[in-house]
Amino acid sequence: MKNEKCLKSIIIEKFEDECLIKKEDVVIDESRITICINGTKAISLMCIPKEQDVFAIGFLISENIIETINDIHSIEVSEDGLHVTIQAKINECSLENLHKEKTLLSGCGGGVTGNVTTNLESSSNRISMSVAPKTIFAEIKKFYDNSELYLLTGCVHQAMIFLPNETKITAEDIGLHNAVDKVLGKCQQIALDTSISVLFLSGRLSSEMVVKAVMHKIPVVVSRTAPTSLGVQIADTYGVTLIGFARGQKMNIYTHAERIDRNNLKNI
Repeated sequence: MKNEKCLKSIIIEKFEDECLIKKEDVVIDESRITICINGTKAISLMCIPKEQDVFAIGFLISENIIETINDIHSIEVSEDGLHVTIQAKINECSLENLHKEKTLLSGCGGGVTGNVTTNLESSSNRISMSVAPKTIFAEIKKFYDNSELYLLTGCVHQAMIFLPNETKITAEDIGLHNAVDKVLGKCQQIALDTSISVLFLSGRLSSEMVVKAVMHKIPVVVSRTAPTSLGVQIADTYGVTLIGFARGQKMNIYTHAERIDRNNLKNI
């Protein structure tokens, strides 16, 4: 099993048909991952011990500590998987701000951010791409189909980058913010252009999720759940099309609806 290192076996008592039955089950392994930059500890975060290198890359770009993957000179994951050591050209002010703010994220998993206002170091997204409603509905319907960890445990969030040519990049973790950083780190690693992509999420559209989209120049973000007021405000300010409650054949478009393809739609 390819995800075996992310799982731990336990014995549970399952109540079924009015009986208690002892059985073996699996749970997600939650670990503390420490990121060290240029010889100094930057931060420790709780996540699945999987794809730690792309997690670090995505997180550092999301926090504006590095601009692109090209700023990284070297990256190494320790043998036990709990330390990521990076040598890189960094934005010292952003790193200092991360240490100073250390705002706990509203998502699960215990993440932190230094981006807590709408005053981000990013311009408004002017990309004029469009996406068809039928594409959104089709992708959200099969969102978890290839998530082995979710199917085994029901205990992970997932993030997916979707491109017009139907390229799909996915990642999963206990925290939605971690899953987003991982999938965006993967995109950086293979030089995938996220400025023409749709980011699909399994959880709510809170401010930190939208900030990550802004920092990675993603024009459209979709979730089957709800946004927060600050998430909507940031999306509106920075030109992100924010879509929530995408289920069945329905969705709510909160900001920048001009990116939704209106061909073959009825006018009411």
